[in-house]
Amino acid sequence: MEGTHMATHWGAFAGESLALWTLCAVVVPVLITLWCSVQRSRRQLLRKNIFRKNKHDWRYTDLFHKPTYCCLCGQHIMQGDSCDCCGLCADEACLRKTDKRFGCKEIVARTEEDLLHHWMRGNVPLCSYCVVCKQQCGTQPKLCDYRCIWCQHTVHDDCMQNDLKTGKCDLGEFRSLIIPPNYLFAINQRQKDKRTDYDKLTASFGTRWSPLIVLANTRSGNNMGEGLLGELKSLLNPVQGQERYIPFISVLPLGTGNDLSNTLGWGAGYAGDVPVEQILRNVMEAEPIKLDRWKVQITNKLYYSLRKPKVLNMNNYFSVGPDALMALNFHAHREKAPSLFSNRLLNKAVYLFYGTRDCLVQECKDLNKKVELELDGERIDLPNLEGIVVLNIGYWGGGCRLWEGMGDEPYPLARHDDGLLEVVGVYGSFHCAQIQVKLANPVRLGQAHTVRLILKSSKMPMQVDGEPWAQGPCTVTITHKTHAPMLSHSGEQTDDEASSTSEMDNTREEENTDEET
Repeated sequence: MEGTHMATHWGAFAGESLALWTLCAVVVPVLITLWCSVQRSRRQLLRKNIFRKNKHDWRYTDLFHKPTYCCLCGQHIMQGDSCDCCGLCADEACLRKTDKRFGCKEIVARTEEDLLHHWMRGNVPLCSYCVVCKQQCGTQPKLCDYRCIWCQHTVHDDCMQNDLKTGKCDLGEFRSLIIPPNYLFAINQRQKDKRTDYDKLTASFGTRWSPLIVLANTRSGNNMGEGLLGELKSLLNPVQGQERYIPFISVLPLGTGNDLSNTLGWGAGYAGDVPVEQILRNVMEAEPIKLDRWKVQITNKLYYSLRKPKVLNMNNYFSVGPDALMALNFHAHREKAPSLFSNRLLNKAVYLFYGTRDCLVQECKDLNKKVELELDGERIDLPNLEGIVVLNIGYWGGGCRLWEGMGDEPYPLARHDDGLLEVVGVYGSFHCAQIQVKLANPVRLGQAHTVRLILKSSKMPMQVDGEPWAQGPCTVTITHKTHAPMLSHSGEQTDDEASSTSEMDNTREEENTDEET
């Protein structure tokens, strides 16, 4: 009996120890991440207060990812500040003097003449080669060699010649994507002189010149947007950049969902594993396409409401039900503590938690009794649903092909440029999870040019392109607005994409055979 009692006691102690260590393994990394985020924010705020009129775009780095030397004193540094635009590096003691002594990239030139090289000494990229002798640069363990901050060409200290130091810069490999500073000077001069020969000026940069404009959500996913913007500033003009023509847009997936990126072939998520230079090459090789854009008009049903209808733009999808509820809960908690939601894996775990909770609570049940649905003016009889999703693109919910489901049933093919919306229903959060792993099909309600949804009573969660809110009784009308010029990347297909494409081809062949018969 005594031995049994000891074994039971030891088992309980071991279980408590395991639970304690598991809790520590989860909580400690979160606390460390939170502490580092707070310290970094304080440090950045301090630098902004010190350098209100600084020349450079300084960013503090806890640990440089390659051997780095202070551009002023030449000493090796493990941490310090670097300029996102020109690549200048300095330790904390030399920061103020470095900012005053060295010039940064000129966004706007002081003349319309050809751009000259702007050389920066030291900290050249790894595996870079001298344009004169073709030998590798930056191999010595000290501040050495030069790099042009516009064309990215590198040259040895011994190979630097006077004609090269003051030579013309052709902007390098990505010249077709860069807005030259002398171009912006010329634009300003024409505006002052009230001249309108912009087409002639644009033609002087060649027919392949198509400047890139970069927009980033710095809070998405792993919060990599800020660092990625810094790398792009070093390769492009930091001002990019305002143009009179509507630009083609490519997508770099930094967030958690990335459904539009998946649809256009840019992948399910960027984790920093692809060099920024390769991203720019992919942009230059991408194909221009059109993406349908939709107008979502929400009219409140309260008779005393004097507000104008709420109007939103939709590119990806609109939904009411469990997925909008998960997005709303996630959004509310991220607004309260944004530093805790800086990891893509952690964000998905939070979504999983809310989805699991909704499976038990079922806050959106009996949706079919609360709403009416019309597709192109025709009333649709709804089964016992918890959610309705209106799709413009092929992917939904972080990589799920919702319209296709298991792919074992014939259905009209979905496109993002045909002026049609796909409308599906889901029975709940568990049904959504089954569709994502291809164990179930959605309730395909139909395709339409115009979708009208009437929320008759109560308040329901809604979302457009991942932006959620709680909505009272209203009428939601979705109509086609315009096309957005986008860039599609025809990269290698994943196994899932290849199987889906094969299934769609087989469906087409079966439909054609039936028609011929």
